[in-house]
Amino acid sequence: MSNYDIKNVKLAEGGRHRIEWAEQEMPVLRLIRARFAQEQPLKGLRVSACLHVTTETANLMHTLQLGGADVVLCASNPLSTQDDVAASLVANFEIPVYAIKGEDNNTYYEHIKAALDHHPHLTMDDGADLVSTIHKSRTELIKEIIGGTEETTTGVIRLKAMAKDGALKFPVLAVNDATTKHFFDNRYGTGQSTVDGIVRATNILLAGKTFVVAGYGWCGRGLANRARGMGANVVVTEVEPLPALEAVMDGFRVMPMVEAARIGDIFCTVTGNKQVLDKGHFEVMKDGAIVANSGHFNVEINIEALETLSGGDKRRVREFVETYVMADGRKINLLGEGRLINLAAAEGHPASVMDMSFANQALGAEYMAKNAKSLTAQVYSIPVDIDREIARLKLAAMGVTIDSFTDEQFKYMNSWEEGT
Repeated sequence: MSNYDIKNVKLAEGGRHRIEWAEQEMPVLRLIRARFAQEQPLKGLRVSACLHVTTETANLMHTLQLGGADVVLCASNPLSTQDDVAASLVANFEIPVYAIKGEDNNTYYEHIKAALDHHPHLTMDDGADLVSTIHKSRTELIKEIIGGTEETTTGVIRLKAMAKDGALKFPVLAVNDATTKHFFDNRYGTGQSTVDGIVRATNILLAGKTFVVAGYGWCGRGLANRARGMGANVVVTEVEPLPALEAVMDGFRVMPMVEAARIGDIFCTVTGNKQVLDKGHFEVMKDGAIVANSGHFNVEINIEALETLSGGDKRRVREFVETYVMADGRKINLLGEGRLINLAAAEGHPASVMDMSFANQALGAEYMAKNAKSLTAQVYSIPVDIDREIARLKLAAMGVTIDSFTDEQFKYMNSWEEGT
């Protein structure tokens, strides 16, 4: 193969072993793959995917490939690529990959363009960069595209804004809206992997530290609980009253960020918004404060403000730690260049969680292939039947059985006549 751009194809053997290791923890996707190989529901479809290039993603790409799809993959974040996995996809699976860990912004978008040169029928996004690029600069591709899928909260927000403005030109399935995605991937996956990334990057002890979580959505819930489980004193900041109230009821302290900034030892943003940590917060942070982000884009932390306050006085003290020295001598430590810390400094979500998320991607692609002609240019939720089937398969794989309704119970739950 010559149509790829990766770090080093010689890394393939190590990548293949890690892909196989992840596969053991992805029984639902394995079952879907076996059916796809027989039925070929994606036969003849060109798929361009913009996802984190990880071991779990590799198993999804192989599933789509066995389902008949002609697949190309690029990275959805400059720091999220696992180079050995990219090499294995190219060498062992003959899937073109355009992704190099640490690529600069220009290369990142060149890789997106390369994935779009595949002339996809179906897009698969993690953050909507693929779809937004199509609508901004590759509009000639729209006539060939039947639809797409979107993995993240951030991407779904962007796509719904496009649909509201009438800018979206083809239907997209919001994989992120599936209960088997956000309940488990966002909460358990983000919670564990973010703590993992922070600890790998810094080797600090969380116990006894004040850990500030910005945002109490599903990702924030998971992170706050995992940080508390490691012994941290957790503070939550929010802009919405309902999740703020929930955080209080869950036993966390809730306060504005300007107050939390004065007492926090570790800060992590998981909001999907920009400048959540800003100049005014940096000005009052403790000496040695650690700042990280686990939201999709690197806009949640105002890095330009850090540069200004430090006068450019920064140094890389560990592989994923840059220390900014303020004018008064205080040091603020930025992790992973403000990008997704769970993928920049660690390996992202555990495979058993991504099993459900990528099962949604695979079945979402199949649904789009079958139903795109009847859909308009809107953002659609994953059908409930798909969600329930994934949950059923996951329980079966875990050896868990559940009850079922008796005929009498089913009749009662679907009737209005019988009361007390």
